[in-house]
Amino acid sequence: MEFTMVTIDGIKIIIYDKTEKETNIVRNFLGLTNRELFAYEDEDELGRIISHLKERGVKSKEVIILKKFLGRMYQKCPGSKNMICCNYRLLNTCFDCFYNCTYCFLNSYLNAYGITQFTNLENLADEIIAELDGSNDLVYRIGTGEFTDSLMMDEVTGIAAGLMKRLSRYDNVMLEFKTKSANIDHLLSVEEKGNAVLAWSLNTERNISLYEEGAATLDERIAAAEKARCAGYFCAFHFDPIIFYDGCMEEYGEVLDRLFSRIDPDGVVWISLGTFRHSPGFKEIIMDKFPHEQLTTGEMFPGTDGKMRYLKHKRIALYRYMKERIESWSGKPFVYLCMETGDIWESVFHVRYGNSEELERDFSRHLKENFLK
Repeated sequence: MEFTMVTIDGIKIIIYDKTEKETNIVRNFLGLTNRELFAYEDEDELGRIISHLKERGVKSKEVIILKKFLGRMYQKCPGSKNMICCNYRLLNTCFDCFYNCTYCFLNSYLNAYGITQFTNLENLADEIIAELDGSNDLVYRIGTGEFTDSLMMDEVTGIAAGLMKRLSRYDNVMLEFKTKSANIDHLLSVEEKGNAVLAWSLNTERNISLYEEGAATLDERIAAAEKARCAGYFCAFHFDPIIFYDGCMEEYGEVLDRLFSRIDPDGVVWISLGTFRHSPGFKEIIMDKFPHEQLTTGEMFPGTDGKMRYLKHKRIALYRYMKERIESWSGKPFVYLCMETGDIWESVFHVRYGNSEELERDFSRHLKENFLK
């Protein structure tokens, strides 16, 4: 299957809090034309609006809900039990996204409706700055893409440029905006970039076609990354989830070759590798939502974190292959594994991290020596 990249143009409904009509981010959305608008006073009224839209058959991904976020906006990635984590920092700015990826863990949120864009973001950088003012020698890698796509509608929210401006004076901050889109043109002229990183989740063309409905094609993502480099941004790439099938190893190698034949490797700061894994019960959820999916037909077993994973020796073989393929090109990206055990790390990289803090320190040292001089 082939899909056209979904953009903000696919949004038909905007729901907003009446008391926030004059806030910047709400005004930006209300300024969009040809959308049906609904205003609510409280959660009960919001619930009634959602019920009404469901009865009308309006799809969840055609709806933007604007509301305040009441939890922690800035936190460390929680990682996974018994796994080595890179201690990435997360900013919670939005929940859900335009794309309909089969493997996405957000499919587990069965009762969620609409794409929820948080509105109280005016002090988003303050918590980060508070930590930085007493910081040590670490490089803080901070991203907004844990529960959403960082750039899918950033031309409306203005989040990326706003954060870059606030944090550009900090030499040990690398803001990462991770996407499956090609939506970066509005960022190409930003002058106060700091050490900002525009990053893409990549996969083989087969997997993009099968499992990433609504996202940009592989060529569109690589072309966008090429423009980002020309505009002076650092770039990063994430091969996660790597999905196994006959011939996948060679095809992932071809993706790397296509990438580095167009992208200046010297500006690629990191590349992550992680194979498809899922929590117990997820298989039944995606089989119900995607009856013809092939993801869960592979041979998988429980890992030490309780998640279903491919066999260990197969993961090691593919990680080694991709690491060597990356190293065959010039450049010095920090290549790392996402949510893997210490023994997998040792088998692939011949280094043993005793804990996540050791990896974080090594990661920081590499970035300072090669990119933040």
